[in-house]
Amino acid sequence: MKSLGNIIWLVFGGALIALEYVISSVAMMVTIIGIPFGLQTLKLAVLALWPFGSEVRPRPGNPGCLSTIMNIIWFFVGGFWIALTHLVFGVLFGLTIIGIPFALQHFKLAGLALTPFGREIV
Repeated sequence: MKSLGNIIWLVFGGALIALEYVISSVAMMVTIIGIPFGLQTLKLAVLALWPFGSEVRPRPGNPGCLSTIMNIIWFFVGGFWIALTHLVFGVLFGLTIIGIPFALQHFKLAGLALTPFGREIV
């Protein structure tokens, strides 16, 4: 079932979302300062490509204060707007019964878009 969900997700917008994340990741990696943010955007791209069957969870161990500082910077630089976009799409998909699984995936992406540092995709 997750394979079918991933294929439908990919055809109806998942590929475009993942491509958008990859383009923004490459743009962020142009500078040395932007490389950590670009890597986190690649994490979002991977999840945006195949969201069904994957889970986002905190990394084992103590993430440390650097992860918290990077999440705060990320929130103000772009994380808020990315999460807001996923939230809007999640609400729109949630209006129909067929779209509820896709809405849940958008909500999962919104949570990762807010605080990607210190989390891993399993």
